[in-house]
Amino acid sequence: MALLWSFLDVLLHLHDHLGAVIEQYGVWTYLILFLIVFCETGLVVTPLLPGDSLLFIVGAFAALGALDLALTMALLSAAAVAGDTVNYAIGYRVGPSVFRKERSRFFNREYLDRTHRFYERHGAKTIVIARFVPIIRTFAPFVAGIGRMTYSRFLVYNVVGGVAWIVILVLGGYLFGNIDWVKRNLTVVILGIVALSLLPGVIEVLRQRARSSPAA
Repeated sequence: MALLWSFLDVLLHLHDHLGAVIEQYGVWTYLILFLIVFCETGLVVTPLLPGDSLLFIVGAFAALGALDLALTMALLSAAAVAGDTVNYAIGYRVGPSVFRKERSRFFNREYLDRTHRFYERHGAKTIVIARFVPIIRTFAPFVAGIGRMTYSRFLVYNVVGGVAWIVILVLGGYLFGNIDWVKRNLTVVILGIVALSLLPGVIEVLRQRARSSPAA
């Protein structure tokens, strides 16, 4: 049991143990990072796996030469895109069975149709913005699948959001992760990144409210 808890601690706080993982597993570290990013974005049951903080730390280690920057960004971008694709596919397959009943208090067919219309109208921004929001990024592609968002449209913004998420955070760690102040205040830095990522969503909500106020 102690071994299991130790493993879970390393997994959930890999950003704190990455140096030891690189030293012990060498080139296999790339596969470990790939699987973590894939599961964090692709499985609705693993939203608590490290995401933003891990990517930032990965960039910092790449700056030290412990990881290859280009290879890391390419592999993790592929993992992010593949994860969202699988999550969308799961939602797409689960949707019909969940909403089979036309009248249900929580799983009403009308809700599914409304979700579909929402993603057709605002889904692109949702998919991209959600990439930078912990936990929400795990559920956004799943809901897009349930809502039957057009796959070709989903795929475009899946790629854009996934690559942007990886490149911005890994490069951020590469450029700034080894600055003494940043290392001492990593939590503050990550929270700042999350706050900035939420800003477009907040602006969009305020814009929608402003538009609806005259009509009301």
